[in-house]
Amino acid sequence: MELEKLEHIATAVRRDIVRMVAAVNSGHPGGSLGCTDFLVALYFDIMNLKKDANGTPIFDMDGRDEDIFFLSNGHISPVFYSVLARAGYFPVDELSTFRKLESRLQGHPTTAEHLPGIRIASGSLGQGLSVAAGAAYSKKLNGDTNQVYVLMGDGEQQEGQVWEAAQFAPNKKLGNLTAVIDYNLAQIDGKTDFVNSNRDLAAKYKAFGWHVDEMQGNDMADVIRTLKKSQENPDVPTLILMHTEMGFGVDYMVGSYKWHGVAPNAEQLTQALNQLPLSVGFSDY
Repeated sequence: MELEKLEHIATAVRRDIVRMVAAVNSGHPGGSLGCTDFLVALYFDIMNLKKDANGTPIFDMDGRDEDIFFLSNGHISPVFYSVLARAGYFPVDELSTFRKLESRLQGHPTTAEHLPGIRIASGSLGQGLSVAAGAAYSKKLNGDTNQVYVLMGDGEQQEGQVWEAAQFAPNKKLGNLTAVIDYNLAQIDGKTDFVNSNRDLAAKYKAFGWHVDEMQGNDMADVIRTLKKSQENPDVPTLILMHTEMGFGVDYMVGSYKWHGVAPNAEQLTQALNQLPLSVGFSDY
């Protein structure tokens, strides 16, 4: 897809995010806004997805013969739901039910609601890399040459289970696995260096046997270039440190951990939407 079209989609998704969390005064806008370009690039350009004759995604839990994605830091569900809806997995107007009673769009993604596009319950941090490594290993054993992608938070790297999976993936030569860390250097309680420093994450993953790369997560062109490169390592898993700004696209949120899990009020929502103008051919849900 053309870069300009992808950027227009990203703007529409960012509008979805701030409107969704403002409507219920609940949710996580900061990380969602920061990871928007990555997820738009993944679902609209990078991943090989099964689709019907009309181009509508065909979803099943197995994910055989297609690329699959796992969201480990499930609190950024607003961006995931928006991208899935705008990619055709479910109606866009269902975004208006976010975090409401009996909605399929819970605060953290779950599988009980059978929402298309969701393969695991997530948000209990530290589990996504293990699931993704298992899925990549299964594809390898089954002769499925498609890719597995997983997104984690940098604060999430403080979880011990992450490092068990980090040891497993190179040992099994999972070159079909690409793990991305949202490297915004912030988590719910403050800067990661203050809460519990990760030190040199690149050196750690390299020591475990990963190929390590970096990209500018709020530069769509760089995201696409880097993700395509990650497919070139047949026997070595790839770890990408994705440099992002929490709250990217909304000036009063940018770079502030205080917007990790706080919704904008009505005045702030209007201010945010004014900074995210829709392009011709796009509309709000």
